[in-house]
Order: sequence, then C-alpha cells, then structure tokens
Amino acid sequence: MKVLVAEDDLTSRTILGAILAKWGYEVVFAVDGQQAMDILSQPDGPKLALLDWNMPVLSGIDVCRNLRKAQVNDTIYIIMLTAKSEKRNIVEGLNAGANDYIIKPYDNEELQARINVGKRMVEIQSELEKAKHALIYEAMHDSLTGLYNRKAILEMLAKELSRIKRNGSILHIGMCDLDHFKLINDRYGHQTGDEILQGFARIMNSNLREHDFIGRYGGEEFLIILPSSESNINKMTCFTRLHRVIADTKIATRSGDLSVTVSIGVTKADGEKGIDEILSEADNALYRAKNTRNAICYSEQCGAPS
Repeated sequence: MKVLVAEDDLTSRTILGAILAKWGYEVVFAVDGQQAMDILSQPDGPKLALLDWNMPVLSGIDVCRNLRKAQVNDTIYIIMLTAKSEKRNIVEGLNAGANDYIIKPYDNEELQARINVGKRMVEIQSELEKAKHALIYEAMHDSLTGLYNRKAILEMLAKELSRIKRNGSILHIGMCDLDHFKLINDRYGHQTGDEILQGFARIMNSNLREHDFIGRYGGEEFLIILPSSESNINKMTCFTRLHRVIADTKIATRSGDLSVTVSIGVTKADGEKGIDEILSEADNALYRAKNTRNAICYSEQCGAPS
C-alpha cells in the first residue's frame, strides 16, 4: 500500500520513510503542503497519508481542509503529525479533516498501530466502493449477456431523447429479435440458447460504436440506439451491416457452431415524440420484419420503404 509522508524536515522525513518501508509500505514523499495536495489529488495517489502540521506553502491543516472540501467521500485516511499536544490543537486537526493524530516524538509501536488502523479503514473503504460499483453494474446490466437491461436501456433512450431535443440532432432506434429462437431452445436446449444470446451480444458489442447503445429488451429482443445527426441513409446502412454481420457469423456453442438471423424494426426520433410512441413505431416495424424473418423494416418516419 502506498503511504504519503509529507514532512519538510529532511531528517524526520528520511527516518519515517525508512520505518514505513521496513513495515512493507511503498513510501511517497512530499516536502511541502502543496506537493502533498498535488500527490493526494491524483487518481492513483496514496490513500493513507502522514502529514506534518507545520509545512511550507500549505500547512497540514490546510491540506486536510482542501482535500475534504474537494472530495466527494473521505477516501484518504490522514494521520496528523505534530508536536502540538493541547486539546484545542487536537480538536482543530480533527475538525479540519484528519482521521487521527499522533504527537511528536512518537513511539514506533504506537505509530505502527495507528497506521494499521488507517490501513484497515482504507481497505474497508475500498471494498465498500467495489461493492457499490458492483451493485450499480448489476442494477443496470443483464446478467446473462452483460448488455444493458430493459430498465437501463430505456433510461438511456430517455436521456438521448432529452439531448437531441436540446441540440436538434436525431436518433435511430432498432428493435431486434432473434429469428426462430424458440426452435433453438427446443432443439438444442436452453443452455445452448443462452450461449446464442451471449454470442449475439459479443457480436453486437464488437460492431457498434462507443457512443451507440444496446440493451436486452426482453427474452430474445434487443433495443439498439444509434445517436447521430447523420442522414437516414447512413443509419439504414448501419442496420443493414449489423444484420449481415449476424447472419455471416457463426456462434460457438456446446452444440457446435450455429448460425442465427435477426429481424429488425427501425424508426427515427427527433426529440418531439415520447418513448412510448417511438417504441410502438419500432415494434410495428419489427412486426412486419418478422412476417418474413431475416429482414429489416423501417417505419414511415425513416422515409424508407419496408
């Protein structure tokens, strides 16, 4: 674990660094408060810091206050080092944002014990952050395919509609359905069916742009959002390409390499229509595409024939 030692006195800094290195820490040094602030503000900076109270440029107290003001949460554990031993000084340091306080000259055993507490707190905070991000991910993603789930893709659609209403651009929305998916499940089993869905998701992720969106709308249906101010023709070409890539790419499953086709219904939005109307247009176009399967149909709003 990285530990910052912010101490302007060379002798104290060297001794403290040597002790921490002996205890197995990766030591980063700062010679004044501003340097300490800069190091701790970095995304990969130390999460455990020992700050001397009196330093040039910025004091340890100033560093604490600035960090706590800038941070969304207290991810950096700060131990203040000082010769000030009066109660009011301790209160001032803690109120400024320090997590702990040790008085010079410090006992090495006490210092190690306090640093170990800080290490445990940083590790707990890290685990909590990971758990929070995992919960957010799980709430937004389909567990089988890793794509956005229905709730998340509809939220993305709402955000994109709000955006294009402000800037005057357009969206193309595709409702995509895997053809004869029930037959795949009946013939090969649901595990193979799951592998088909996972393979389809991988193919789509590999062929969509970074700012495009796709989510599992339900079962074997997927919703595709292509943000752009480009022409209808360009977007129709994009859906044609996706349609062809799916048909041309075999998906590896436990039942062998299988081919699938898709039916796609496409519509266009300019920010004036609501989500329900847009989804209805895409769904109606998909319904027409599914009449023949392995086809793309466009809504009247796209200005293209079915």
